[in-house]
Amino acid sequence: MLEKTVEERILASMNFEEGDRVPIWDYIDNRNIVDYITPGVESDDLAMVKVYHELGIDLCRGYGASYEKEDEGQVSTSEQGDITQRVSGETNWKVKKEIETLEDLRNYECPALPEEDEKAEWTTEQKAMQEIFAPDTMYVPGGGCGFHAAYDLMGLEFFSLAIYDYRDEVERIISGINRRQVEFAKLAAEKKMCPLYFLGDDVAYKGSLMFSPDFLREIFIPALRKCCEPLNNVGIKVIFHSDGFLMEILDDLIDAGISGINPIEPAAGMDIGLLKKRYGRNLILVGNVDCSQVLPLGSVEDVIEATKECIRQASKGGGHFIGSSSEIVPSTPVENIIAFYQTAREFGKYPISI
Repeated sequence: MLEKTVEERILASMNFEEGDRVPIWDYIDNRNIVDYITPGVESDDLAMVKVYHELGIDLCRGYGASYEKEDEGQVSTSEQGDITQRVSGETNWKVKKEIETLEDLRNYECPALPEEDEKAEWTTEQKAMQEIFAPDTMYVPGGGCGFHAAYDLMGLEFFSLAIYDYRDEVERIISGINRRQVEFAKLAAEKKMCPLYFLGDDVAYKGSLMFSPDFLREIFIPALRKCCEPLNNVGIKVIFHSDGFLMEILDDLIDAGISGINPIEPAAGMDIGLLKKRYGRNLILVGNVDCSQVLPLGSVEDVIEATKECIRQASKGGGHFIGSSSEIVPSTPVENIIAFYQTAREFGKYPISI
């Protein structure tokens, strides 16, 4: 069971009220901080949970594989690697590129809808993760909408050609994967697993969308809406994740049913102060402290100032979960990680006075 103070802190902020301090949301994939906080702990699960608790992280969507240095950047093939990919909103069947030719595209069979035993397994897994992270961290279940998974199946280059030349086949695959993801969203709604749900589909680069706004409105936004609908119907708020610059379609995302946006990449042109002013009490802002330059490459002083500035811009009045602009990457120094969360806890206390 979640600790009462943590739950109250989260609920206050997601309802645009001020609790005791700004909640912290993050995703850690960093071996060094694990070794620093939990030396000698053999279980990755227990070690990572302790790291989250020690750093004061209130919410998470899972955690990275915590690779050894020589393995950084590699895809884990271990059972634990599969689990951490799945619980972080990824899908364990999309790692392999399966479509490389038109014949592959036409012959591809979409994954079947989950049967009752798979639904039971998924439910058990999500609840187990929530229990592992309790009482100090809320684990937020989630998945994708099927769009990102579809282009991962064939790679962006082939996908970008296929959406013009073989549009019907692409739509068939997106729709097939989406139907499966909707079933898991319905399950989370039915079980009322959590007041929040995480949906992650990358649709943008730094500075621009990956696809035209019209195409995304025609294909991606309807898929997103189908996942959001069962969750919205029972009052569960959807946190949508995409790296990159999303301003061209942000109103469409909100109209589709999202309640929050993550990770609000400053290096991609996402301005959290502007979002706070423009969307006020209509959009939960999640993340924003730069994880591509400031956290891994900046000084401790740079990290402290960036964290304080994020709080100044977004935290007053609630509606903000502070965190990195995606994740704590393997190259982030321990001293910067500690400075980040310590600053968030200290200066994120309400009323905000910085």
